[in-house]
Amino acid sequence: MTLKVALIGAGAMGGAIGTRLVKTGNALTVFDLDPEKVAALTALGATSAASAAEAASVSDYVILSLNAPRIVRAAVLGTGGVADGARAGTLIIDMSSIDPDATKDIAADAAERGLRWVDSPLSGGAPKALTGQLTLMAGGSEKDVADAHVVLKHVASNYTHMGPVGAGQTTKLINQVLCGLNFLAVAEATQLALDAGVDAAKIPQALKGGRADSAILQEYMPRYVARDYRRTGRIDNMVKDLNGAQDLARRTNTTMPLTAVCAEVHRMLTAAGLGGEDQAALMEYFKGARSKLEP
Repeated sequence: MTLKVALIGAGAMGGAIGTRLVKTGNALTVFDLDPEKVAALTALGATSAASAAEAASVSDYVILSLNAPRIVRAAVLGTGGVADGARAGTLIIDMSSIDPDATKDIAADAAERGLRWVDSPLSGGAPKALTGQLTLMAGGSEKDVADAHVVLKHVASNYTHMGPVGAGQTTKLINQVLCGLNFLAVAEATQLALDAGVDAAKIPQALKGGRADSAILQEYMPRYVARDYRRTGRIDNMVKDLNGAQDLARRTNTTMPLTAVCAEVHRMLTAAGLGGEDQAALMEYFKGARSKLEP
């Protein structure tokens, strides 16, 4: 069955999601403020829209892939937003990574406009989206989460209902704490191996299947060794998510000393102008690139 899906936000992640949806036979209508990002999807067979409202008006599902609560709110509830064009009962699937409390507020306001809401942030990045192997954590009613899966099964191999609206975003923050710490630990271990004269490129194979193994070890240690900074994510996006986790920790009175250190390293790199780089650029911190890190 061909699904009619609107995609609002066609950046690195949204573009990969859109690409997968088109290639799996769905009717995709896309809106983004950057015409080049839209063009990349229309070249594959998607249809462009002049506004989020227009995209929503011809779709049964609306996927959001945006970067901040204010942008999500504007895209849905602002002038020319999804709510201006969507039919009552349209299901919004927010795949952005934003604050859980902001998600609850926006979803409640959207409900007043007759829209349903599932927050379904992701793990796996653009490469996994392109192969339909994302890990998704969903928040919403049981029915809405089940309905969202009709679309999301095209991009995800692991889809878990975590609870009511906002629960998906909370789980994503936990995911980002684990990922951020793992990225940093693998980068630090890589530098130690290099300094100690061990062939760091062999370590992922040597540790495969052991307790130290992880997807990040397998993917990123070779990239750290090769200084392969091709972007599949952004350091400044990790800062955003770790800030969100720290905000949640303050609200829940949770002590997170390792996350604090990890966040500071990411903030330092962002302040040094590396925020737009991939996590692989964490090696710039460990190799002591003073020209980039000093004011």
